[in-house]
Amino acid sequence: MKETIGHFVKALRLAGVVLDKRRIDIDDLGMPHAPNCLRKGKMAIYTFQFQGKFLKIGKAGPRSNARFNSQHYGPNRAKSSLAGCLLNDPDMVPYHLDNNNVGNWIRQNTHRIDILIDQNEDISVLNFLEVFLHCRFHPKYEGFKSQAQTVGNVIRKRMEA
Repeated sequence: MKETIGHFVKALRLAGVVLDKRRIDIDDLGMPHAPNCLRKGKMAIYTFQFQGKFLKIGKAGPRSNARFNSQHYGPNRAKSSLAGCLLNDPDMVPYHLDNNNVGNWIRQNTHRIDILIDQNEDISVLNFLEVFLHCRFHPKYEGFKSQAQTVGNVIRKRMEA
């Protein structure tokens, strides 16, 4: 993730924004993991990986602690949560997930990495980081399938050229 953040900082510079990568904290919570509270004065990007594939990459502003540390572990806590996506994914049937065990399954079986930025940075920096990571890692549960396939095809074609 450090290399990816270095590339992100370079992309920011191309957009005319200077951000010292030493001011970006990467918290690798590992697997299993226990989610942390969003640190005071920070905003963040959170990522969940399963078997080497990114499932979800999202953002939490400085007043979004619930989004950051709890909503993704319960299927009915937010409109678009990792738990809800897992329960609706036919590929996850072999894991016997349900409303009662999905949160614990996420904590036990996904690798979580959080990226924290000072809340005094422009919100566009956080937004750009989220999109940058989406483009880089193509998380399974982001956007509409038709959009993901279209974006994925465009990126693959550009990389092949």
